[in-house]
Amino acid sequence: MGGQTRGATLSLDLRERILATYDEGRDTREAVARRYRVSLGMVKKLLQQRRRTGDIAPRHHRSGRKPRIVAAHQRQMRALLGRKPDLTLAELRAAVELECSLPAIHYALLKMGLSYKKRRCAPASRTARTSPERAKDGGGGKPASTRRGSSSSTKAGRKQT
Repeated sequence: MGGQTRGATLSLDLRERILATYDEGRDTREAVARRYRVSLGMVKKLLQQRRRTGDIAPRHHRSGRKPRIVAAHQRQMRALLGRKPDLTLAELRAAVELECSLPAIHYALLKMGLSYKKRRCAPASRTARTSPERAKDGGGGKPASTRRGSSSSTKAGRKQT
C-alpha cells in the first residue's frame, strides 16, 4: 500500500491496480481510494478517462493554460514585422486579431527572437543638460537678509542691562 503525495502523478502500474480492484466489483470507489491511499476524485477521474478515451495513461500534456498565440499567429507576426518592423505591440495585436495582453505578445516575440518598436510616438532623445548649473562657490548669490554675527531673533543696537 504505497501512499501518494498530493499532486504527484500516479504510475501506470498503480492506475491499472486501482481499476482492476474496482472492476472486481467487491469494493466501492471510496473503498478503492482508501485502499490505495488516493483521493476519491482520482478514482473517479481514472474511471471517467477510461470510459471516454479508453486510455488510463497520465494526460499532463493536456493540462494547464492553453496558449492564445499559436503557431499560425507566430507566422503572421513574423511576416508582418518583416514588412513593417516598426509596428507597436498594440498595432501587432490588432493586425493579427489576437485577444491577449500586450506582455503576452512581448514574450511570444522574445521566444521567436524578434523585436518591436517600443513606443507609439515619442520626441527625440535630448542630450542637453536639463537641470541648471550648480552655483559657484563664494558670493554671487542672494544677499544675506541678516548681518553676520546676529540672528533674526535679536535686535541690533539694544543691549540688555
